[in-house]
Amino acid sequence: MYERILIPTDGSECADSAVDHAIDIATQYDAELHVLSVVDTRDMSHSAPAISPQQVEQTLRERAESVVESVAERAADAGVEAVTAVEPGVPDDVVVEYAADHDCDLVVMGTHGRTGLQRYLLGSVTERTVRRSSVPVLTVRGTDD
Repeated sequence: MYERILIPTDGSECADSAVDHAIDIATQYDAELHVLSVVDTRDMSHSAPAISPQQVEQTLRERAESVVESVAERAADAGVEAVTAVEPGVPDDVVVEYAADHDCDLVVMGTHGRTGLQRYLLGSVTERTVRRSSVPVLTVRGTDD
């Protein structure tokens, strides 16, 4: 049923809960796991004047690479083949495009249950991904939700 499962992650506790589910599903279906972290290019404009946008991007990229490698190691420990990627852009755009470009059958991602006016006005990466994805999206609440 599933051959390629995408797990977008930012290294947060909620995303970590989704990783457990994605690895379990990949194990059950002998599926390849695609581990993606997005360097949000919108974050570059909010840096302090003393820090160049290139420095900010490099720091964010290094953190993202560390996160995807950590997830890939967890997958390998479970006997799951993992492909890692770090991509720049707007997170929900990149997730939707990556899933389509790599023929992923399922996206598994965390949600932190944002509420109130902020959620209404801004939405979340997960909500926008669910609305736009052409494949099923399994959302997983974090342990603190």
